[in-house]
Amino acid sequence: MTRKHRVSGALAYVAVAWMTAGPVTIGHALAQPASASSEAADLAAARAVFEANLAAIRNRDRAAYLACYWESERLARTGPTGFNLGFESHAAQAGDDTWPDVFEGHDLRLAWLQPGVVYGTYRYRVSYAGDEHSGISERVFLKTSDGWKIAMTSAIDAPPGTPPPPRALVGGTLVDGSGTDPVANAVVVLRDGRIECAGSREACPVPEGVEVLDVFGKWITPGIVDAHVHFSQTGWADGRPDALDVREFHPYEQVQADLRANPERFFRSYLCSGVTAVFDVGGYPWTWDLRERAAATGTLAPHVAAAGPLLSTLDYWLNLPAERQFMFLSDPPSARPLVDYLATRGTDAVKVWFLPVSDRDFEEMAAAVASAGEAARAAGLPLIVHATGLAEAKAALRAGADLLVHSVWDLPVDDEFISLALANDTLYCPTITVIEGYVRINDAVLSGKAPTVDDPNGCVDPVTLERVAETATLDKGLVDPAAQAQRAERTRARVETMKSNLARVHAAGIPVVMGTDAGNPLTLHGPSVYAEMEAMQAAGLTPMEVLVASTRGGALAMGMLEEIGTVEPGKAADLLVVDADPTANIANFRKIRIVVRGGVVRGVRELKPVGSPEDE
Repeated sequence: MTRKHRVSGALAYVAVAWMTAGPVTIGHALAQPASASSEAADLAAARAVFEANLAAIRNRDRAAYLACYWESERLARTGPTGFNLGFESHAAQAGDDTWPDVFEGHDLRLAWLQPGVVYGTYRYRVSYAGDEHSGISERVFLKTSDGWKIAMTSAIDAPPGTPPPPRALVGGTLVDGSGTDPVANAVVVLRDGRIECAGSREACPVPEGVEVLDVFGKWITPGIVDAHVHFSQTGWADGRPDALDVREFHPYEQVQADLRANPERFFRSYLCSGVTAVFDVGGYPWTWDLRERAAATGTLAPHVAAAGPLLSTLDYWLNLPAERQFMFLSDPPSARPLVDYLATRGTDAVKVWFLPVSDRDFEEMAAAVASAGEAARAAGLPLIVHATGLAEAKAALRAGADLLVHSVWDLPVDDEFISLALANDTLYCPTITVIEGYVRINDAVLSGKAPTVDDPNGCVDPVTLERVAETATLDKGLVDPAAQAQRAERTRARVETMKSNLARVHAAGIPVVMGTDAGNPLTLHGPSVYAEMEAMQAAGLTPMEVLVASTRGGALAMGMLEEIGTVEPGKAADLLVVDADPTANIANFRKIRIVVRGGVVRGVRELKPVGSPEDE
């Protein structure tokens, strides 16, 4: 199936048109009854042509492709303009510029119609410069004087939401995300976009007719869940002018308009990096729309949950003239209408940015946060609190925080903190690495050298890469060297405190989830998960514990554990295949080779930004 042979819309009954187009001279009489052996022979011969036809498409072999077709003016096919006849026009359209960049043909089916005539279909997935299509393609095979040939061909794109064909991943070591021991030589059966079975070969035999993908020597895991991202931020300075002001070159209004218009580039970078679900825990109101946009994008986007605008104890200025991402939590009575607004917009959570403000009484701020928690519970919404100081974190726990995002970084967590968190069943999302990005971007400005991009699979989009490279050209006057030295020293101390606090929190049995705070400077959407997971391992968690925090834990934080987060029957078929054992070293997640989203199996190379160079 080449580019010019795609058809969208209702099925074109070209087989009927071909059969009623008049007499056909073929190699034997069609009226003759067939024996079982001759029927089987017809099916075998047609299958051989069918497989050769699909192989020619995969191999971009024009001669082999055309050799499969009936060289007759009666060759029937469909195209964008409808019904067409003739081999010559078909041959004229088959060329080097018409092959898909990606081609998959699965679920090949054949039906014997009468002696010398076989009908067949297969399910395809193709991509042309990132424009992906999937559907069903038909063939009618005819025994002619020149042998078996394709006498009719068509392709019909499937409606959105049509599940992919069934597949079985066979032979890999399954790490299901629950924390239980890996299963060697496992089978995972995917059907209708979900996991039908997962376990040993004995527990999950491959059903008849299901295509097998051999992943022997590799590891199968759930997709990664990043439980702390911000689509309202770019991953560079232009999304955070409060940190490094580049508005002279990149007006903030334009940056936000671009982010709102083009979230797909981040959708793709997440999937390419193995991230199959993300939780946007604070941003402009349009971030709520990303849930539907991701769902409409289908299996080329991660699952998205969104908290929308944040309630803030500081009346922060980083907003737009007619839109706010920070809503001022001025006093306890102000909490209810703010939470009611979020609830009416269908938010997935209430997020509070709990910053200590020097000219506000701490207890009054804590009371306002408590009022927000009370309003959230009344609305049936989880409470997420940004709290980096021990005093704020304990006040957030008293307010009923379900998820603490960012570590406590000023002091060691104490027994009271542990007791409050355990009593609340609070989740702890440490985001260890994000503050280091602020140090690195300022260092790059002062040195005049672009920061290193940690992107082992080449997943970051070209716009973001261009911005990161621009760091080297910025005026060194944007950064005060003395203040930068102080920031660097402060960051080192905070990171050490975060790591020791994470170790104690985890040892106490408080559930830990992985989140990157992606969107902040140099915390890039997608590949930043690797450094964050590795920092969690360096803090003392085992690779298996980090894996669980980065899969099941993230799904729990998103409120989606029944749907995603572990590899078990009934859940969405969101999986990764990696080349090395992530339970030996979490850094092996960098070696992702296959990403399965909603049952669609894609290699990482296919998910790279359009125009990216191929792997060496």
